[in-house]
This record gives sequence, structure tokens and C-alpha cells, in this order.
Amino acid sequence: MREYQAGATVCTRGQPAIHWMGVVAGMLKVDKVAEDGRSTTFAGVPAGAWFGEGAVIKGELRPYAVVAIRDSGVAFLPRATFQWLIDDSSFFSRWVIDQLNARLAHYVSLVETSRFQEATARVAFCLSELFNPQLFPTTAKQLAISQEEIGRLSGLARQNTNKAIRELEDAGFLRSRYGTIEVLDLPGLQHFARTA
Repeated sequence: MREYQAGATVCTRGQPAIHWMGVVAGMLKVDKVAEDGRSTTFAGVPAGAWFGEGAVIKGELRPYAVVAIRDSGVAFLPRATFQWLIDDSSFFSRWVIDQLNARLAHYVSLVETSRFQEATARVAFCLSELFNPQLFPTTAKQLAISQEEIGRLSGLARQNTNKAIRELEDAGFLRSRYGTIEVLDLPGLQHFARTA
């Protein structure tokens, strides 16, 4: 396991995918910065989650950067070990297939939400997906994540994100403090994200 301070780069875009990564503690973000300086965050990755299997399976360069949002511990499983497990363990192979399927469903829902939902539902989706039991099985109800990061995950400006968080707080789904979101009603938040 390697330790990273908040803001530290875990891996850069274009780096060979020679490890499968798991978040032991803290939280990471998967993002990309365009040549003109604009950035987008594809995913937040809380403790207990493994990620990056697509690039590892294909042996490609990483199409994104990974940065620590909070002080984090990251486990690195070498690609050779990952491939050996895929080849020799039907249980592991099945788990990775389920992981890829859950990730695909997440991104399909993300596209649908970003195209059809208003800002508050987009923020609700962003937060509720951090509790996806297949992708992020051990997410704590108190998330150490800033409103800026929530905005980046939701594809929203900070002002719209702040307004949406206040609306979700007023509805009793969460409590917001500086650098922290505490989810009070996860089923309600998930239902709101799907039906608003």
C-alpha cells in the first residue's frame, strides 16, 4: 500500500496501466484535464473500491488521471497477478465481470441523468452512486468530499451545486458541513435521484 496526501497524483493520464488499484482509506477522483485547462471528474472512488480494471485488461495507457481528494492509502495489484487471477479463478473472473457490468450501468445512468434531470437530481445521483454496493461496498454515510468535487462529479457549476445541496438538505436527505456531506436518508436520496 502507498500513502498519498490530499491533492497528490496517484497516476497520470497516459501512464501504462500496470496495476489494478484499490482504495484502502480516503477517497480518490478519476479525472481528465483538457488542453485548454478545463477539467472534468468522471468518478469519485471511496475506500473499499477497486478500479481501473478496463485499462489493465486491455493493457492500455490510462485515459485519465487519478488524484487523492483526501489523504488516502492505495493498494496496487500488479497486472500479471490480476491476469493470473482472471485466468485461474472463476470466482475472481465472475467478480470482475460483475464489476464491469455495474460500472457500465453506472455510466449509462450518469449519461441519462445528465441529459434529462435537473441540477438537484443530478447531485442526488452523484451522491447516491457513491453507495453503489457493487462498486463501492464500504462507503461510510459521512463523505469527506467538497461541494466543488460534487459539482465536478455532477457536471454543475458551484453555484448550482450549492443550491442543489441546500435543497437536498432541506428535504432531509443529507447534512452539509465544510468538506463533508453526511447522508441521512440513503433510500430517499436514491429514490429522488431516480424519479425527480
